Amino acid sequence: MTAPQQPHRVAISVAPNGGRKTKADHPSIPLTAIELARTAAECLEAGASMIHVHVRRADGRHLLDTDAYQQTITAIRAEVDDRLLIQITTEALGIYSPAEQIAVLKATRPEAASLALRELVPDDTAEPAFADALAWMKQEDVRPQIILYDPSEAVRLAAMIRRGLVPWSDIPVIYVLGRYTVAQTSLPSDLLPFLAPDMPRFSNWSVCAFGRHEAACVTTAALLGGHVRVGFENNLLLPDGNRAESNAALIQPVAAAIKGFGFSLCDATSARALFGNSATESSVARTT
Repeated sequence: MTAPQQPHRVAISVAPNGGRKTKADHPSIPLTAIELARTAAECLEAGASMIHVHVRRADGRHLLDTDAYQQTITAIRAEVDDRLLIQITTEALGIYSPAEQIAVLKATRPEAASLALRELVPDDTAEPAFADALAWMKQEDVRPQIILYDPSEAVRLAAMIRRGLVPWSDIPVIYVLGRYTVAQTSLPSDLLPFLAPDMPRFSNWSVCAFGRHEAACVTTAALLGGHVRVGFENNLLLPDGNRAESNAALIQPVAAAIKGFGFSLCDATSARALFGNSATESSVARTT
């Protein structure tokens, strides 16, 4: 008799600040290295295995800067040691060019980084630079995660894999359910277009969502085989519509739901293996 398949381990990532919200949006938005380190410790305790980090200028504006990243990484490591996988963002937010984004990535050499396909490859002429950046990431063992805002971008990424522009046969992705707009509220059904029968399949996929239904959206993703990202970057509200006191408070109901359905959570060691270069060699992004 074949043994029943065990549920996969779910990685919870926290996105504690993003590049847009300020203390005016929530007094507990972490903006400095010290605040991010304290938040990291709280989120680790709540169940996170990864933290998605944005750094800011002194006036609170979005920043891509190697020194700021290194200062923040050092502060987080001092607080939690290696118990969280630290992922930096390369997101431009309309401020930085693709060349500047890649330059900061290479100068920082983090253990993980997210890359928005639509920002780094706005057209076909940008493909070679993107391919070179991914090749560098593979060589330097920097764990990639590709941000996909629309199902068409998943199709485009899969085509790039087939054409050999991506130096892995599969690559971690994150599906964004919604947009950064006022009062954006995502729903679990927003995930369906990304998982349609004719869509590419990526072995390591995560979901982030906006608004009070964030927990419902990411829990749905976990039950369907995905991983999750929550936090103040996209959402300030608990499932009941009340404002969350902290990023950790957004993780707690998600972690409880996932464990309540019989799934276990990744720790940093298993998250590093999951997002590592070797993990992306075993599967092929495919269209069924």
